[in-house]
Formats: sequence, C-alpha cells, structure tokens
Amino acid sequence: MMAREQHSVLDPDTLGDCGGGESPPRADGSRSARLHAGLRRHKRWLLPLLVVVLLAQMAAVMITTAVQQTPTIDEPVYVATATVYLREHSLDYNPEHPPLGKLVIAAGIALADPHFDANYKGDQGELGRHLLYESGNDPWRLMFWARLPVIVLTLLFGLVVFAFARELVGPVRGLAALALYAFSPDVVAHGSLATLDVPQAGFLLTSVWLLWRARRRPRLYVPLAGAALGAAVATKMSALPAVPVLMLLAVVSVWSARRPADRDARRRALVLGVAGAAVVAVVALAVVWASYLVVDPRLRFTSTEPVPVIHGLRGQLVDLMPFPRAFRDGMLMQFGMEDYPWQGFLFGHLYTGSHWYYLPVALLVKTPLGMIALWVAGAVAVVAVRRLRPAAPYLLVPTAVLLATAMDGSRDFGTRYAIFVPMFLAVAAACVPALRWRWAALSTGVLVAFVAVSSLRTFPYYLPYSNEAFGGPSKTYLRLHDSNVDWGQDLGRLADRLHERYAGERVWLVYKGSGVPSYYGIESSDPRKAGVREVHGLLVVSDTAIDKARGKLAELIDSSRPIDQVGHSITIYRR
Repeated sequence: MMAREQHSVLDPDTLGDCGGGESPPRADGSRSARLHAGLRRHKRWLLPLLVVVLLAQMAAVMITTAVQQTPTIDEPVYVATATVYLREHSLDYNPEHPPLGKLVIAAGIALADPHFDANYKGDQGELGRHLLYESGNDPWRLMFWARLPVIVLTLLFGLVVFAFARELVGPVRGLAALALYAFSPDVVAHGSLATLDVPQAGFLLTSVWLLWRARRRPRLYVPLAGAALGAAVATKMSALPAVPVLMLLAVVSVWSARRPADRDARRRALVLGVAGAAVVAVVALAVVWASYLVVDPRLRFTSTEPVPVIHGLRGQLVDLMPFPRAFRDGMLMQFGMEDYPWQGFLFGHLYTGSHWYYLPVALLVKTPLGMIALWVAGAVAVVAVRRLRPAAPYLLVPTAVLLATAMDGSRDFGTRYAIFVPMFLAVAAACVPALRWRWAALSTGVLVAFVAVSSLRTFPYYLPYSNEAFGGPSKTYLRLHDSNVDWGQDLGRLADRLHERYAGERVWLVYKGSGVPSYYGIESSDPRKAGVREVHGLLVVSDTAIDKARGKLAELIDSSRPIDQVGHSITIYRR
C-alpha cells in the first residue's frame, strides 16, 4: 500500500485520481475502448497545444507591455551595469545585487549593441540616464532588448510551474497551474521588465522542483537543485534565507529516495541526506562565485557607491561569509538600506518605517480574487490530502519563510518583494480538485476563468493592477504606491496624451521615475519651485507623488480639478 501511494505522488507520468487520467480501455474491441484510444491520441497533441497557447498569450501581453513602457526606476541602473559588464568587465557598479540577473539582461543588450561612453564618470543612476538619453542610443529599442531575456526566462519558469504541478496531480491540473501563472498580473508586470525579482523567484521555484524530483534520482537532481539555488542567490541577496530551507529539503529528498526500513538504513540515509545538503550548498556557492568570475576573472572591485560600516553581529557574519568581496560589500549596502527610514503608503496612510502586515495586505489588493481563493484551497489540499502531503514542505515552507523574511524588511514598496508567492502557490492551487469536494473540479475551472478575465481586463496596465474588490487599476493609487502602481512606466504615454489632447498648453510636472521628460517631447516646469498663484494650465502628477504630497504640492492638488489619467499611474489636473 505504501509503495502504491508513493508511486502516485512521485511518478511524473501517472495521473492518479486527481490528475484527470482515464481508466485503461477494455481490450474487447468495444466502442468504449475505441473512444478511449481516440482520446489518448488527441491528448498527445492537445496538451502541448494548450501549453503553447497559454505561454503564447503570456508572451504576447508581456512583449506588448514591454514595448509600450518607458524605463521604470530600477531598470536604467541594471541596464547600465549590464553594459559595463559587457564592455568594461567591471564589478564596480550596482554591487548591492549580484551579477547573474544583470548578465541575463546583458544577453539582450549585446544584441542591441548600444553606444557606450567608457570615460563617463558618475554614480549608477547617472550612468543609466547617460546611457539611455545622452549617448545617442534609442531608449525604446535598448529597453526592449534589455527586457527580452527576462521575458524569455519568465516563460521558461512557466514550464517549471506546469511540470511541477503535472508531477503532483497530472497534466490537466498542470494546465490550471500554468494558467494561474500566465494570467498573474504581478508575474506579467515584472516579467516584462529588465529587473531581478522574477528571475530570482523563478530560480528558487526551479530549485525546489528539482529537489522534489530528487526524491527519485538524488544523484542527478540534488546538484542541479544546488545550481538553481545558486542562480537565485547570484541574482538577488534576498534569496539567502531560502538556503537553509532548501538544504533541509535536500535531506528530506535523499531520505525519501532511500526509504530506510531499519535503524542502520536510517542512519545511512541521514548521512547521505546531510551530504546532499552539503552538495546543494557547495554547488550554490560555486555558481555565485562563477557569476562574478564571468564578469571579471580577476575580481577587481572598487565600489562607485559608499559602503556603510555595519556594526554588531550582522557585520561580523558578513565578514565570515565565503563570498567574493563585491558580494559582501553589497550585503553591507543592503543592511544600510534596511536601516534607512523609508516612507510607506497603505490605504491612504503615509508613514515612516514599515508595517509587518504590509505585504499580505498588498497581495490581497493586487491578486485576482479567484487566484486568492485557489491559493487558500490549494494550501489546504496539499496539507489535507494524504498522497499530496509529501509536497507540502516543498511548496509551503519556502513560501512561508521567504514571505516572513520579506515582511520583516523596511521597504514597503511593492508586491514584487513577494513575487515568489504567485509562482509557488500556482502549483499548490492545481491540487484543489484532489480535495474531492463535490464541485471542486468545476469550481477550479470557473475560478481560473475568472482570473483570466480579470487579468486580461487590465491589459496593458499590469503594474497598477488591483482586483475588483478594491476598484480595479484606476483606484490602486488610493491604497498603494511605488512599484504597485507608479514606477515611472508611463512617461511615453503621457507625452502622447499631451500631444493628442492638450497641445500648446502650459505643463507643470511632478514625475516620479528615471525617464527624462524632455526626451519624449514634454516641456514642463516644476510647480514646487513656483508660487501657488503662478501655477496655471495643466498640473501633471505621478500618483506616488500624490500619495506622498505635503505642503505646497498638496495645496496645488487640492485646489485643482482632475481631468484625465494616464496608464492609471499619472493624473492630469486643470488649474
């Protein structure tokens, strides 16, 4: 009985009761047998076709979004740093993040072949603006090529979601997991940008999936899981809390593969499990080192940004870590940023510091309602259904640990810090029909369709998405700010709107972003540098600036009439 149960969970080709598989046809030549045979033949091409359709629509909306959006706040830094990697082989810029994610971006930049001024001196933000707007490059073209490798990687992670869910509950339910992933507004929004959040989360999911497969072939999949974990850490340092979790999962996987029956066998299995955990750690460390060596084999490093002095236990632990100096200095910078008193905004309340409940609340606002319901039910299914219970530590524990770590951070800037949640829980949601509730399968299909409709309705404005319970994307700025709604992405759309509807009018602009308004033909003045009575015409304000408005800007907004909105992230007022 135990062997049969283990097989139903671990064999990726079995469909099981909750996987949507058919019973074997009778060998009596009956009509039923011929029908089953026909269904199997159709299934061979129908399943890959549906996977392609889901990923194709995801690719289409991400590419469309990518070509329409101007650079967000973080992107110019990553694009410039990736260009420095290619041209100068220098680690000096953006050390607060390891190189791998920027090397992914560099693959697109190499095809764009931008003009680069090696003699330019400035910090990483200035270098980004100089590369995009002052070096003779077309920022639209350069940003598209920089974003394209991240889009491709996001699509590949969709295959991981499908494969993981398929191995748990069969291919039909795997399609449900892939649909939730492909229609996730957060994944689409950040998978369309040349940033690091989706690559890091996707590498983490890949590592967990490989550890799950290691329950059958540990010698093959444990080292591969270590490589994927190393890729996550080599992309963003916030993946570090996952390292001990995945090392423990390696022990669990090796133990499960051995299935020890007596005391001596259990002892050997435990020793092998610890060895597997060590392999995961060593391979991950090697990948991190390799990402730095690829940029500069000599590991020369002189930071262009100040490196703070961190006292106490944190500083001592950084000194002991077996990483390159650039990585360790980057960690010190991250600690310095965590100590900074950032401003947050939540449901109309502007505050200094952070709220521990910020991310769960933000996820509640920015996740489709059907997806939330399936996440909850999926987590219940993974824990409650006996044959799925072995998957619970793989899906739920990393998610919980990473979310708890992110909730403890000081930067309440957006759900991108929890982008791993829609990835991991999409797999868990596929398990809902295994609960054997009367309407579980039908409800899952209906909720997936509801998610798809909600997601497509926001096209192409995925960054400011919020679900119907909170008024949709046009109301997001009333509850959240920064990368949840307004990350500088709509400067190009603003230029088009001003040209089409308000040509010749005086423009007063408060823009939050890394773009250069004048490059897009926006001639404007800063209303904060003029008297209130001097500001007449159009007052254009990024929605994050509205959320944080105080003093003169608040007075200007209160005495103006809103007349238009651009991309659900910029509001135009008439004065």
